[in-house]
Amino acid sequence: MADLIEVNLVGCHEKYLGLPCFTGRSKRNLFTNIVDRVWDKIKGWGEKLLSVGGKDILIKAIIHSIPAYAMSMFWLPNGLVREIQRLCARFWWGGGGGGGGGGNEEKQKIHWCKWNVMCKDKTARGLGFKNLSTFNRVLLAKQGWWVLKYPNSLATRVLKGCYFNNEDFLDAVSKPSDSFVWKSITWGKGILDTGLRWRVRNGSSI
Repeated sequence: MADLIEVNLVGCHEKYLGLPCFTGRSKRNLFTNIVDRVWDKIKGWGEKLLSVGGKDILIKAIIHSIPAYAMSMFWLPNGLVREIQRLCARFWWGGGGGGGGGGNEEKQKIHWCKWNVMCKDKTARGLGFKNLSTFNRVLLAKQGWWVLKYPNSLATRVLKGCYFNNEDFLDAVSKPSDSFVWKSITWGKGILDTGLRWRVRNGSSI
């Protein structure tokens, strides 16, 4: 088939733009490179003297951006998200100079506040860090919104033909046999289900 249509065969473990082309049963193994990239950054910063403000910027500007693209396409496993947040907390409270320093492996420090509390908005006495699980779902909800807003796009027509050909997108659910991408979109779609409202216009449509 590949020779007939003149395309190259792609290995099962090949990646495109950092994301896996194929998914298997073990979702965590697919995204371990994200945790590795986060740890490589934090390990390098641990050797430097960083202020609290410096660590705040590094976490928000760099660490939170590393999984963002993958989160916009896939529902990342909860264990992997917790591991990233654990590394962030360890870096924030870790040993070193300059207001707490970096993530020193040999000198663990007490975590004086839960990470979930630190993820609250600053007006709610948090530090404004992203709750990565919530961030993941919001990004996937944007994919669902794209399906609603552009029903004639190629991606929407492919999804509709595969998963909700005879029903409305908002009523569609995922089955165990469906693709990981579709399961991820339907998980994010839950945000749209709670926030969308019908609006009567000129009587011909709503």
